[in-house]
Amino acid sequence: MRNVLADDLAALPELLQTTRDYAVSVLKGLDERPVAVTPAPASAAPLPTDGIGTAGALAEFQQRWAPGFSGSAGPRYLGFVTGGTTPAALAGDWLTGTFDQNGSNRSGSSAAALEDETVGWLREMFGLGTAHTGAFVSGATMSNLVGLAIGREWIGQQRGVSVARQGVAALGEVPVLSGAAHSSVYKALSILGLGRDALQPVRTLPDREAADVTALAEALEALDGRPAIVVANAGTVNTVDFDDLRAILALRDRYPFWLHVDAAFGGFAALSPAHAHLVDGLAEADSVCVDLHKWLNVPYDGAVQFTRHRDLQVTVFQNAAAYLPPISGTPDFFHLTPENSRRLRALTAWFTLAAYGVSGHREIVTRAIDAAHHLGARLTTIPGVQLLAPVRLNVVCFTVPTDVTALSQAVADSGEAFLTPTVYQGKPALRAAFSNWRTTTADADRVADLIGKLLT
Repeated sequence: MRNVLADDLAALPELLQTTRDYAVSVLKGLDERPVAVTPAPASAAPLPTDGIGTAGALAEFQQRWAPGFSGSAGPRYLGFVTGGTTPAALAGDWLTGTFDQNGSNRSGSSAAALEDETVGWLREMFGLGTAHTGAFVSGATMSNLVGLAIGREWIGQQRGVSVARQGVAALGEVPVLSGAAHSSVYKALSILGLGRDALQPVRTLPDREAADVTALAEALEALDGRPAIVVANAGTVNTVDFDDLRAILALRDRYPFWLHVDAAFGGFAALSPAHAHLVDGLAEADSVCVDLHKWLNVPYDGAVQFTRHRDLQVTVFQNAAAYLPPISGTPDFFHLTPENSRRLRALTAWFTLAAYGVSGHREIVTRAIDAAHHLGARLTTIPGVQLLAPVRLNVVCFTVPTDVTALSQAVADSGEAFLTPTVYQGKPALRAAFSNWRTTTADADRVADLIGKLLT
């Protein structure tokens, strides 16, 4: 063993303590740390020849890179849909690296059983039935891809084709219908060989992002009995709008289609008594996407995918090699997702669910919803600010009487908050997305005060 590595091994307890102390100082300083910064140009250092050891690497990181990192773990990072990391999830993440389990198989470790348990907990929390099985993936994009890949195989099954064996060329055109599909759905269709143009946008309800179910029925009718994939939204990005899942499911009496529900963060409405009705029908979907590094507040990367068709999932993702056991009983996870090897992402979710339970995470969700509504109400009192949609859940979408990009940059430059610009119904807008476990209405007040000040 090289001297530097041997020295680090000998000093490992002290090195971990030093790292722990630094991490604690970062977390304690989140409220004062600029929420987002414009990083200074950085020149890439040459590849180290001998290395400087862990202590040296930590010092260099603190000096060169840490100052440019955002405060995205803190309570006023409201850009995109970004959660933080609960204390328990952080502990789970530390132990994920410590045990370094390859959670893709069931031999020689209880890691896969822990993932099974965690998937079961999440399934119950989101109100899904025992017919749904699931697996951890890296994020909503991969969760959508897995669900659509299984849907693609189902379409092939209806046509007497195995896409997994014969390829997508044997399948022909696959109609995909959706009202306001997320960009990751288009990306998944491209990766799957179905093509971005396969998605046929369905008319949405007036001033909404929810699909007009009558228009969806007309689109299905026009297919003349050909099976399709329908992508429904349980929470759109701009306005957190929800498709009427029950009404869409009723169309199955007349038309054959695979229902995939993108519930990346809107699925957490199931935890709010006042909003759970928005995901009524989720349990009858063929596949479901839920992103966990959003509202569950686990570290990147972590999401889960569910399906009621595990047999088709295995057909798509099965992996055969002389050194791998044959499929029998409950399949190994490398038969269920694109990855053959993967970190035990489930451990962070297991820790936070074990530590805080459903009630703790319900409190996080309802507090974020309250903060979003509070900000929405405050913004309406600022002259010239206009909400472009009602605050349905945890996102405030609004426009201002000035340049949106300039205001977004001014907010970031203040260090107080971070919002992302968007366009909704042709209007430049700003989005404030609440999903961090630390955020309170007091943080919403600070953001509202800042915007009011910048606009005067």
